[in-house]
Amino acid sequence: MYIDLKNLLGYIATIISSFYLLPQVIKTWKSKSTADISLGMFILGISGAIIWILYGAMLNSIQIVLTNSIVLISSLIVLTFKIKYK
Repeated sequence: MYIDLKNLLGYIATIISSFYLLPQVIKTWKSKSTADISLGMFILGISGAIIWILYGAMLNSIQIVLTNSIVLISSLIVLTFKIKYK
């Protein structure tokens, strides 16, 4: 079976990038503390993810859209915790 290296790298990047915020989400949920979380960083991250989703949609790239949709959801969860546990 032939595996296209370009697509394989894209899927690996999708998996890694999609879940890089998961440890922060879990830690914040368990500790209910957001004192050390930068609100500005998450606002920038959310903005960037939205733009990446739009860009990926224009390119018809499921990898870009999927990755950044997961990043957006994770960022919104942490932002919600930031507001809730202020």
